[in-house]
Amino acid sequence: MKLKKLLNKIKNSLKIMKPFLTLMLISVLVSCQSPESKNPNIILIMADDQGWGDVGYNGHPHLKTPHLDAMAKNGAVFSHFYSAGSVCSPTRASVMTGRHPARMDICNANCGHLKDQEITLAEMVKEKGYRTGHFGKWHLGTLTRDVLDANRGGRKENDIHYAPPWDHGFDVSFVTESKVPTWDPMITPPQNAEDVKASLKEGQHFGTYYWKGPGLQAIENLWGDDSRVIMDRVIPFIEESVTQDQAFLSIIWFHTPHLPVLAGEKYKSPYAQHSEGQQHYYGVISAMDEQVGRLTNKLKSLGVADNTLVFYTSDNGPETSVQVRDQNIPYGRAQGITKGLRGRKRSLYEGGIRVPGIALWPGKIKAGTQIDTPCITSDYFPTIAHVLGIDLNKYQRFYDGENLIPYWQGKKQKRSKPLAFQFGKQYALIDNQYKMYGVSDGSIELFDLLNDPSELKDLSKVEPALLNRLMTVYQDWKTTVQISQSGGDYLKKN
Repeated sequence: MKLKKLLNKIKNSLKIMKPFLTLMLISVLVSCQSPESKNPNIILIMADDQGWGDVGYNGHPHLKTPHLDAMAKNGAVFSHFYSAGSVCSPTRASVMTGRHPARMDICNANCGHLKDQEITLAEMVKEKGYRTGHFGKWHLGTLTRDVLDANRGGRKENDIHYAPPWDHGFDVSFVTESKVPTWDPMITPPQNAEDVKASLKEGQHFGTYYWKGPGLQAIENLWGDDSRVIMDRVIPFIEESVTQDQAFLSIIWFHTPHLPVLAGEKYKSPYAQHSEGQQHYYGVISAMDEQVGRLTNKLKSLGVADNTLVFYTSDNGPETSVQVRDQNIPYGRAQGITKGLRGRKRSLYEGGIRVPGIALWPGKIKAGTQIDTPCITSDYFPTIAHVLGIDLNKYQRFYDGENLIPYWQGKKQKRSKPLAFQFGKQYALIDNQYKMYGVSDGSIELFDLLNDPSELKDLSKVEPALLNRLMTVYQDWKTTVQISQSGGDYLKKN
C-alpha cells in the first residue's frame, strides 16, 4: 500500500514537472545545435579602385597580399567577377539592392542617392533578426544637412540627397560620404598624393568627416592607416554581436587604394626598390590586406569563422593619374594594373569593370574553388536572400543579380541572366562567353572573352547574327530599366 502511494506521488510530481522538463530538453537541444543550423554571419568587403591585377593571387609581380591570397586559397575565386559600375557609387548601389544602379538613377559618383523605396541588404536581413553595421565609405547620398562635408553634405541644394545608412537599415555606422586620404584620413595630404583640391592646404582638415549617426561625428582614433581606423570599429561590432549571440551583417567598404594615396613608412619599406608612387600604392594595399587578416583571425578566435560568409571585391577598375588620364596607364600614385585587360576606371572595357572576387565560407565553399562564369556585385543580394530562405518575389521589383551558390557548388556553369552595363554614353552586355560593347553615338563591338580577354579582336562584322541577338537582349533589359526609372518598382506595397 505504501509502495502504491509512493508511485502515485512520483507520478503526480512528474506531471507537475513535465513542462519544466520539456523546456530543459529544448534548451539542451538548442545548445547542441551546430553552427551550421544557425543563420550565418555575413561580411561584405570592398576595396576602392583596386584593379583586377592588384592582388598576389592574380599574379601581381611585386605587390604582396598574403591574407587575400589565403582567402582565395581557402575559398572560391571568381576569375570573371564584375563591378556593376565603372565608378564608385553605382557599384555600391548594386551591392546594397541587387539591382542595376540605373534603376534608381545612380548614374555616376556623387549622382543621385539610395532612395527610401529601395529595399537594402540591411533591411532584408533584419527580417531574420540580424544586427547590421556599415563601416568605411558610403557614397550613396549625403550624411548631413547641417555641416559642410565632402562633395555634397551640408549644402542646401543637396538636401534631397540626404540618405545615410542609419535610415536604410543599419544599426551601427562609421562612415564617410566619399573619399578620404588613405593615411590620416581627416588631414589634407601633400598635393602629390593626387586628387587633392587646390584650395586645401596641407596639414589642415580635409573637409570630410566620419559619421556615427545623425549629427554624430567621430573624433577619436582617426590617425594613421585608414583601413586600420575602419577595422578598429568593425572588430568591436563583431565581438558585441557574438557576445549577444546575434547573427550579424557587416559591410566594410575600404577607401584604399582610392586617391589621395599615402602609406605609412612601415608599409612603404617592403617596396623601397620601387618608385615613390609604387611604394605608396603597394603600401596602402598591403596595409588593407593586413586588416583583412586581422578580421579573419578575429573570426577564428571568436569561434565563428565556419559560420561566416565573407565576400571580397572592388568597386571598379584602377584609377589613372589625372596627368595621363587619356593614356590609361599607371602613373604617379595611381599604380593599379589590369594584367593586360583593356581600359581602366570609367571604362566599360574589361579593365574598368572586371575586379577581384573572392567568397569564403569554410565547410560550405570548398577550398580552391575556381569559378569562371561571369558574376557581378548585383549577385550578392539574391545569394544572401537564398541563404536566408527569403523569396525576392515578395518585393515585386526587377532584380539583376542571381544566386551564386550553384556556381561554387559546381552545379551550374552558365548564367541565366546576362550582365548589362551602362555608363555615360557607353553600354555593354556580357552573356557568358561573348561581350557586346558600344557607345551611343559610335560603333558597336563584339568580343569573345574566353579567347580574347584583352578585347583586341572585334567580331561584329563576322558574327552579325550574334551581335543582333545580344543587342535585342540589351534592349529588352533597357525596357525594364525604364519601367524602374519611372517608379514602376514602387507602385505596390511590399
